[in-house]
Amino acid sequence: MRIAVASSDGKQVNLHLGKANSLYIYDWNKKDGVVFVEHRKLDIKKTAKHQGSDVLVACEDCDVIISQQFGFKTKLKAEDLGIRLVVEDETPVMEAVDKYIQHYKFMNS
Repeated sequence: MRIAVASSDGKQVNLHLGKANSLYIYDWNKKDGVVFVEHRKLDIKKTAKHQGSDVLVACEDCDVIISQQFGFKTKLKAEDLGIRLVVEDETPVMEAVDKYIQHYKFMNS
């Protein structure tokens, strides 16, 4: 499973999905656990509105996106792209990733 996290510093989930100019990408599987893949920087204008679609395109290879907040239309567009879930959280990045994985394991047990 590939997880994108909207974070300005890789430490805290602190970006709205539509304004996320920085994404930290992780892979998770039962064998290897959580593995950091890459840091993606996006050309998002801080003053422009409705950039969620641009961020989603950068996450097309991800199954889950964790961000501080997101708009309703962005969630619908994510589903159209095959992104299973957009999650709101405001915790440290690894805490948010671990929390999601624990929830995923619980729901699939």
